[in-house]
Amino acid sequence: MTQNRLTSQMDALITGMDVWHCQLPVRSRRDHGIGAVVGDCELVFLRLTAEDGSVGWGEAAPWSVFTGVPEASFAALARHLRPLVVGRRLSDRAAIMADAQRAVAHCTEAKAALETALLDLTGRLAGLPVWMLLGGAAQRRIPLSVSIANPDFDADLALMERLAADGIPMIKLKAGFADHAFDIMRLERIAQTFPQFRLRVDYNQGLAPDDAEARVRDVASFGPDFIEQPVAAHHFALMARLRAACTVPLLADESVFGPEDMARAAAEGICDGVSIKIMKSGGLTRAQTVARMAAAHGLTAYGGDMFETGLGHLAGAHMIAATPEITLGCEFYQARYYLNEDVLAEPFPIEAGHVIVPETPGLGVSPDPDRIDRHAVARSPS
Repeated sequence: MTQNRLTSQMDALITGMDVWHCQLPVRSRRDHGIGAVVGDCELVFLRLTAEDGSVGWGEAAPWSVFTGVPEASFAALARHLRPLVVGRRLSDRAAIMADAQRAVAHCTEAKAALETALLDLTGRLAGLPVWMLLGGAAQRRIPLSVSIANPDFDADLALMERLAADGIPMIKLKAGFADHAFDIMRLERIAQTFPQFRLRVDYNQGLAPDDAEARVRDVASFGPDFIEQPVAAHHFALMARLRAACTVPLLADESVFGPEDMARAAAEGICDGVSIKIMKSGGLTRAQTVARMAAAHGLTAYGGDMFETGLGHLAGAHMIAATPEITLGCEFYQARYYLNEDVLAEPFPIEAGHVIVPETPGLGVSPDPDRIDRHAVARSPS
């Protein structure tokens, strides 16, 4: 493709924007320190259409106890952000995202969906994968971690048998939603039964300040790669104390949404690393900024997620591929191991315990619109 044609394709006019609010059934209950998921997870999908009929897709994956509610993501996209997008050109992507930051407070998942769709559409028109638009690939195979969070531990033991057979290298135990004895029992069983797994532990803010240090010390004795967000997000001083007391790395998740939080977290020394999520950062480029800020302060990073479909996973995989500062793998497992049915027209690409980053234009795999329609509880007018 000549440079003039490439520039012309990337300058295409955006002529349409459709938004769906969907409920997708899940396979089991999952408990976390801040709440549970039961029955289904709620997603918001976005489709942008260019003047030649080409489309790009994005996903917002909110959770009411973490980032917000799906109704807010739906309204942000369908009502508030749509006028900032339709009629603009794809080459205005940075300006569109800056306008979105000013037009709607919070709603980081909606902004992540918007940027994903803009990048997907641009990549498809230009014949380039999204990771190329983000700076080029530093990694094309990302080690996969799967979270263990079922209060029925026998069911999780069966899941871990499947994970071991599939060559998954890492698991992350969700802790702090029941008593400490339950957490220790599960850690002991995992160490005995599945010594091949690298282990991480995530409290999702589940510990009370008065007993957090003792419990973190107990869990650290099992030698996990890291312990994540043991206490409430706003307890920066306590996080710093726990970091000093902990014998394994302490990671921040809910304490660090975007670059603004990362600056404070680094200044106050609350963590050894950070979970990078496009849904809480407000997009792929802001997520890259968080990872680079972390690395500049000598901190590690891994690719976290919310309750996403394969579409959201793809966005995260392209972001990680173009972000060498993210070195601890990813958690893009729901499409394969948790949803009853994914929305992608082809299986989310996992091979030998790794996410395989697509080489084809845009995100590389498109959703099946019929599946989205089948699970929709609301749709915006075209």
